[in-house]
Amino acid sequence: MRSVPLHLLPGSDLRLALEQLALEQGASGFVLGVVGNLSQAAFQCPGKAAPTVLQGELEIITLQGTVAPQGVHLHLSLSDSECQVWGGHLEPGSLVLKGADLLVGLLDGPLPTPAMAQVPAEHLPAVLSSGSTAEPRVTIAVRPGCPFSWRALRLLRSLDIPHLVIEPEGESRVPQVFIDGALIGGYDALAESNSKGELESLRQR
Repeated sequence: MRSVPLHLLPGSDLRLALEQLALEQGASGFVLGVVGNLSQAAFQCPGKAAPTVLQGELEIITLQGTVAPQGVHLHLSLSDSECQVWGGHLEPGSLVLKGADLLVGLLDGPLPTPAMAQVPAEHLPAVLSSGSTAEPRVTIAVRPGCPFSWRALRLLRSLDIPHLVIEPEGESRVPQVFIDGALIGGYDALAESNSKGELESLRQR
């Protein structure tokens, strides 16, 4: 692993800067440390339809997660001027106030596959879907290492929606989300359906 320092100037987008670093380096890795502050923070809280956005003088406490050319998965925690702590999944729109210094550890090879992604395909539904005995109305095709696949799975779990996980066919794009057998699209389509309240009827009661 090699360590890469990253200095961000005022106005820089924290998430986009890390995405750009991974693309430029052509490598995957982890955020090892960060010091800095933000004028605006955007982060996704579990079960919320849209990111939470805070403005003010916001001190970064932690930033943890992975970066890769195909996407990033990062958790941010920060403190506002009242010393109240906030946190969630880092989203675009988190802007540096005075400056931020990060240390990123980049690997020579790809990121290790998450443990759950190594479960044999025939066992994925039992491991990843909610515990319902009825046939789930939602089916999702995912691929190990795809950040948008895991974001879609995280959203379904946070909403307590039973779902069947399958392997994609060939080299098709993922995730693919099906409701009652009909393809609605990928993560963006799933998030949009949630924001419109269209997933409420699918939640486990």
